[in-house]
Amino acid sequence: MLLVVLAFVALLGFKIFGPYKQFFTIQKIFKTLALAPEVKNGGKREFVLAWSKYAMTDGDINVLSGEDIDVAKEGNEIVISANYTVKVPLFKNISHLI
Repeated sequence: MLLVVLAFVALLGFKIFGPYKQFFTIQKIFKTLALAPEVKNGGKREFVLAWSKYAMTDGDINVLSGEDIDVAKEGNEIVISANYTVKVPLFKNISHLI
C-alpha cells in the first residue's frame, strides 16, 4: 500500500515539476530584466525584445509572451508582473491548474 502511495506522489511530482520550474525561471528573468539598463531606460518595446531573448535561451518559456507582461515604473524602480495559468492534465478528466 505504501508503494502505491509513493508511486502516486512521484507521478504527480513528475507531472507538475515542469510548470513550477518555468515559474521560477520566469521570476529569475524578471529580476534580471528589472536591473537591465535597456529596460530601465526604455519602454515596453525594449522590454519585449529583451524578454524574448531571455525566454528563448533561459529555459524555453512558452507559457508567457511579451504582451502578457505588465511593466511599470514606480519611482526609480521597474515593476514587472504577469498573470497566467498553466493547466496540467493528471488523469483522464482531472487536471491541476497552476
